[in-house]
Amino acid sequence: MRGAAGKLALIGLGTLAVPLDTAVNIAFPHITGHFGLPLAMIQWVVIAYVLTHGSLMLAMGRVGDIIGHALVFRIGLAWSALAYVACALAPTYPLLLGARVLQGVGAALVISCGAALATSLYPESRRGRILGWYALCFAAGSVIGPSFAGLLVDRFGWPVVFWFRIPIALAALLLLRGLPAPPRATRREPFDAPGAVLATATLVALLLAINQARHLGAGEVQAVGLFALALAGLAGFLWWARRAPRPLIALHHFRSLEFSLANLGNALVNLAAFGVLLFVPYYLARIAALPSGLAGFVLASGPLGMMLASPLAGRLLVRFSARAVTLAGAGLVAIGLFLVSRWGAAEPVWWLLASLLLTGAGLGLQTVSYTDLVTGAMPRADRGVAGSLAMMTRTVGLVVAASLLTLLFAVLEAAAVAHGAAAGEAFLHAFGGTFAAAAAIPAAYVALSLLLRSRPTPSGSAPPAPRG
Repeated sequence: MRGAAGKLALIGLGTLAVPLDTAVNIAFPHITGHFGLPLAMIQWVVIAYVLTHGSLMLAMGRVGDIIGHALVFRIGLAWSALAYVACALAPTYPLLLGARVLQGVGAALVISCGAALATSLYPESRRGRILGWYALCFAAGSVIGPSFAGLLVDRFGWPVVFWFRIPIALAALLLLRGLPAPPRATRREPFDAPGAVLATATLVALLLAINQARHLGAGEVQAVGLFALALAGLAGFLWWARRAPRPLIALHHFRSLEFSLANLGNALVNLAAFGVLLFVPYYLARIAALPSGLAGFVLASGPLGMMLASPLAGRLLVRFSARAVTLAGAGLVAIGLFLVSRWGAAEPVWWLLASLLLTGAGLGLQTVSYTDLVTGAMPRADRGVAGSLAMMTRTVGLVVAASLLTLLFAVLEAAAVAHGAAAGEAFLHAFGGTFAAAAAIPAAYVALSLLLRSRPTPSGSAPPAPRG
């Protein structure tokens, strides 16, 4: 396909294979049933994947900035296709988790450079709208994933959620031609290998420590050691970043209160919103008793809201600041999650759809405006790192959600059972409490941001991103 629009479409197609991973969520009950697992064990299917690509994201983005985003993107597509085969053929649960790690490497290669590739095709004045389109593609994958998988899983089994993505990745790999290449330089910029190792080790240790913190009450202290490793890794990364001639990411960006708050907010909003993919599939199967096809359609309504709101966000960024659009999106996420927390045993399908649609729309506004803010605050030569930072903070939120929200749900459900509640009643009690807590997270972020709104930006921080 020729022309910027055709190349952009193929970049979107290749990226689509990554958010299609939401198809795996609709297969959670089938996976736990096939391998004979308790509900809590399904979190490792999430953690093995997102921990891997989240921890590698910054490093892969920097590699793309150095050797070319197109090359890294293509390698990621080929790697991902092989990883999908490994996941689909996994005969045991440990091997499935190992294949998910390989899948995470491929995802890191693809999405660390996807946004950078997309924005490189157009003038900088159109950055906001292109990011809105790119987010639409990402959301489209999240819509298609559960709805398509819901129709196929009952007939073909859980491996189909991996098989159907292979042709998509290979088609994009074979058709992509003529993408922008990095400028020729007499001396190639060095890769910050020590910084990459320290950043990856810090993230892995931190996220595993959060996951293992639940066992502290039982006398298991692995989390303490992991937290200590994370702190040591962070100290080492900060020390090195101040001394490296070309660090993985320049720390001066974080002197801007707006920049730092935006990154924190992205992690918190995604932490809260991920509760939908963790628990709603079980609500739809156990409480609403919907068939897999209809359940997949309902679950897809959240990403559908994000898909519809993403282009709107690109247009709003022409008239309003990225900060304002980000806070509006986070507020809508809080309202949507609160509505989900009020679901009972006999809700009409239209109300389930409306609650999730509102949550997804808020997430779409927040994601596009946040990505635009971060991308505009960093030099264009660091576009891979900027896009990777946006995806990494999202991933941190997802992994923390998979650990903390699962723990909260288990505690609330056990407490209800201990007080004599039946299985369905205990599930609803835990479901409502977990989503009420999730709704409070983006609400608190909005409140904090508004309280700090009059604080001046420190000198030396990045200038505001241009609107366009």
